Amino acid sequence: MGLIAEYEITCEHLPLVAVAGDVPEATLDVGIQPNHGNHPPFIVHATHETPASIEQAFESSSFVAEHTLVGQAGETCRYQVLPALGMEAQLGDQIKDLSELRALATTDSIIERIRVTSTGWIQSGWFSDRAVLDEFRTFWQRNGKFTLRRLTHDGEAAEAGDGLTDHQREALRIAYEMGYFDIPRTATLDEIAAEIGITASSLSERLRRAQTHLIETTVASTWPPLPE
Repeated sequence: MGLIAEYEITCEHLPLVAVAGDVPEATLDVGIQPNHGNHPPFIVHATHETPASIEQAFESSSFVAEHTLVGQAGETCRYQVLPALGMEAQLGDQIKDLSELRALATTDSIIERIRVTSTGWIQSGWFSDRAVLDEFRTFWQRNGKFTLRRLTHDGEAAEAGDGLTDHQREALRIAYEMGYFDIPRTATLDEIAAEIGITASSLSERLRRAQTHLIETTVASTWPPLPE
């Protein structure tokens, strides 16, 4: 029976990790276009209130040779990013055997999503069996860090998602744990922002967006319509 897994790879040398570090409030989801030689283009879905911040991070990244805005919907921009570096130049000092990394692409697996963070990648995908997933696990344990976040079997109901971004979920969790939602409140925005490493204004907006999304998806849908 196949497996569906989500796991975190900690490796700061992976492509676009420096971009995520430069714009920590952004959400970056990427796809890699295969069959384009050693410099395959990346498709980047970047969500941020100011796209110019994303583009400035692209321009300062040694990995990015060119970036082109392909389309935009709300705060999400779709870019095509052409790498300046091949796999060997990008990962050669970090990965012990690049042939093992290339071999992962030939396993019975389908990576459906890659989310870039300031410390690595979060990947989710399908794996034909435990042995294939173990190939990914053992490789990244040797060359970084592998943390399994979620695992289900093919055919099982997937755990329902809440639709929040990782940054929004982190902000809500830390604010809750530090007592921001207690009565009386035992933590300030400034204290929580310092814990996360962002400004208080960015934290306030992140919490508002998360709370608005949860209200719209869990409460507002059950409200009766307003009288005309």
